[in-house]
Amino acid sequence: MKSIKTLRFGLIGTGMMGKEFASAVMRWSHLLDMDIKPEIVSVCSEHITEEKARWYTEGLKTVHQVTRNWKEVIDSSEVDALYIAVPNHLHEEMYKGAVRAGKHLMGEKPFGIDRAANLAIMKSITRNPDVFVRCACQWHFAPAIQRLCSIIEQGRLGRIIEVEAGFLHSSDLNPEKPINWKRVVKYNGEYGCMGDLGMHILAIPIRAGWYPRNVRAVLSDIVKERPDGKGGRACCETWDNAVLLCETEADTGEVFPMTLKTHRIAPGEKNTWYLNVYGTKTSVKVSTKQINTINILEYSGGDQAWQVIDTGYETAYPTISAPLFEFGGIDSIFQMWAAFLYEFSVGKPKSLFSGCTTPDEAVWSHELFTAALESADKKKTVEVTEPRREGR
Repeated sequence: MKSIKTLRFGLIGTGMMGKEFASAVMRWSHLLDMDIKPEIVSVCSEHITEEKARWYTEGLKTVHQVTRNWKEVIDSSEVDALYIAVPNHLHEEMYKGAVRAGKHLMGEKPFGIDRAANLAIMKSITRNPDVFVRCACQWHFAPAIQRLCSIIEQGRLGRIIEVEAGFLHSSDLNPEKPINWKRVVKYNGEYGCMGDLGMHILAIPIRAGWYPRNVRAVLSDIVKERPDGKGGRACCETWDNAVLLCETEADTGEVFPMTLKTHRIAPGEKNTWYLNVYGTKTSVKVSTKQINTINILEYSGGDQAWQVIDTGYETAYPTISAPLFEFGGIDSIFQMWAAFLYEFSVGKPKSLFSGCTTPDEAVWSHELFTAALESADKKKTVEVTEPRREGR
């Protein structure tokens, strides 16, 4: 019987994404052909309650440390790796602390509240090259989206005509929804909805070598105040919606327009991620609204006809589920964690697009969002600085 390695995790941040990770750990036996498994041994939140702690300790019998002090988790000799899912203003201190302590890291986007914080994190990563670090982005692991990625990797698009990508929420459509940290610059940062949602839609373009060279941004502040949860009203300081038009250059030298949308106020949506790529030979459209469907148009000089193909549970990392089963959004998170542990164990992902988002790829988001803020402020097109690797 094949021996299974164990990677012992500390979890810092016990909100929704922390629970999703714990749920993935609980069902790890669903995966096939994995020589490594995660084990959560420590759970931390500054505001953890007895009830929330019990959810983790009863569901995960391996948890033997529950604390409000994140430094205790990082200092623990029982912890090999960390998943840090905390508000953006905490990224720099915690990520740097984790990497300096030699803990492997899965960190939430945007990997720092702003460009300066991201640069500081990247310097720590460079100084600790033996630490494995990735950024949490899950949507590209859906089988339909993996099929789109395969078309990109095989070079079937021809010359790229245009790219459209977006992540559309309706969670803030109700103006009476109480304010949370994502509406406060001190905690979320100036990027607003771009920092919250943007890395998700940039993950595939950046991995594909499609780099935004400039941007014209229109940023919208739609709901200007919300209930503060204490009987009063509080000012909403961050951008609700963003539309970015980028002149984009592929690593082949081709230049094409790319439109990026990150909306927290999108009527009619729930949690919709989409990517449309139009090429002279093949065009492809995918959306999580129909997560098991891919639309493909292959053109060779005759009629133009979109074909709609249903995909099943045909995942990058095989599971016990039959291919005819349908895939769901939560399964994307499960596949992301399989990708993290697989690459940690093997040293590389199975294919170009079946790996987790890298810190270097997250740097691109900071350069783009920083330029977008300037573009919106000055109402003009702004050049996007290509990330430098010196000192990182």
